[in-house]
Amino acid sequence: MTQYAILIYPGAGPATAEDLAEHDQHAADLIASGSLVAAFALTPPEVTTTVRDGVVSDGPFAETKEVIAGLGIIEAPDLDAALAIAARNPATWQGGAVEVRPVVGGWVRGDVGAASGQAPGVPAADGA
Repeated sequence: MTQYAILIYPGAGPATAEDLAEHDQHAADLIASGSLVAAFALTPPEVTTTVRDGVVSDGPFAETKEVIAGLGIIEAPDLDAALAIAARNPATWQGGAVEVRPVVGGWVRGDVGAASGQAPGVPAADGA
């Protein structure tokens, strides 16, 4: 199966307890279906720190119009199936949006697919 990144963009204004409950239920449904590989909720943009051209600044990148509230990695047989999963994300009816992108590579610490725990293409410390 192909993996797809689901980038979640929130609607305007803070999320309500009901909004968050819908997201929690959606995540539980994806876990139960076996589609969800990983998911991460991000802090609000007010606590963002940006590094650009060696300069560190508080707050999100000034030219950004939308911020990512969270992201997930799903497995689906094809793009149409991934889009169907993405369309069930509560952000799509809470005034936000989701973006779907095929994953072309990645590494997770402890990933059994990476020999000896090394990131793909990164030589082991012992030179092996």
